Amino acid sequence: MARITFQKRQKEMKRQEKQRMKAERRAQKKLTKNTEGGGAPIEAIEPMEPMEPLEPMETVETVPVPTDTEP
Repeated sequence: MARITFQKRQKEMKRQEKQRMKAERRAQKKLTKNTEGGGAPIEAIEPMEPMEPLEPMETVETVPVPTDTEP
């Protein structure tokens, strides 16, 4: 009986330690993100290549939709 209790206690302590480590990693990541300045400066971003103009689409004839009202 005591062995099961001890195993449960060990398992719970491992779980709590894992939670603490995960919280520390999150806090470290958040701290690093805040100190970096949020990304690359605007000057560092490469300009996009000009796109080719799209060719016009063919026009499609519309067909009138019949209404439910009768004369």
